[in-house]
Amino acid sequence: MKICVVQTKPVTGDIQSNIDRHKKFIALAVSNGANAIVFPELSLTGYEPELARELATDQEDSRFDGFQNLSDTERITIGVGVPIEIDAGICIGMIVFQPHQKRHTYFKKYLHVDEEPFFVDGQHSENLIGDKTHIALAICYELSVPEHAEGAFKNGAEIYIASVAKFAAGVEGAIERLSDIARTYSMTVFMSNSVGEADGGECAGQTAVWNKHGVLIGQLDDTHEGMLVFDTDTEMCVQRII
Repeated sequence: MKICVVQTKPVTGDIQSNIDRHKKFIALAVSNGANAIVFPELSLTGYEPELARELATDQEDSRFDGFQNLSDTERITIGVGVPIEIDAGICIGMIVFQPHQKRHTYFKKYLHVDEEPFFVDGQHSENLIGDKTHIALAICYELSVPEHAEGAFKNGAEIYIASVAKFAAGVEGAIERLSDIARTYSMTVFMSNSVGEADGGECAGQTAVWNKHGVLIGQLDDTHEGMLVFDTDTEMCVQRII
């Protein structure tokens, strides 16, 4: 199986521009044989909590139909980040598009304290995707919560993908933690991070993949957009800078 994680520089608040950019990344992933592609946290809006209520939508938004069409025609699973409105408030969501299946959303279950004024947690969504190889999704702060990775392992996950919006002050800790998750649970682990401005700071990139022993196999820099495509069978990693 080939899994792609993307490092984007979102256009703040411009969902359509970000959709167009996502589609270019998906096309490149398909050309590299990827079976799944995952984007950073809130990749369609940029990580901007103060804009979340204004930008919130739902998984059936017709603007996202193109992702489902690409998933169906190219047989690729796609995960994109966007604020989602539910009855209780606004959640940090990842909409998942799978070939010829109904789209669904994974809601971030564990929020950082700084996010609580803007978002509510989504405790009742499923974070496992894939048929034969179970892939567990995590969104940013969740990778720091031991119960999250442990729960993914107990539910049969073989791959753990963290979609994040990490600044320089937090990315090194995330890297150390994700390597530890890989070693502890013998899971292949990925991190998809953004670059560029976000929430008054600067996302630090360094999108990466670790093998089941916690060894870093591939990593992008802290500046450029790009992607990693990792073959879970051969452990070969292809790096693309955009």
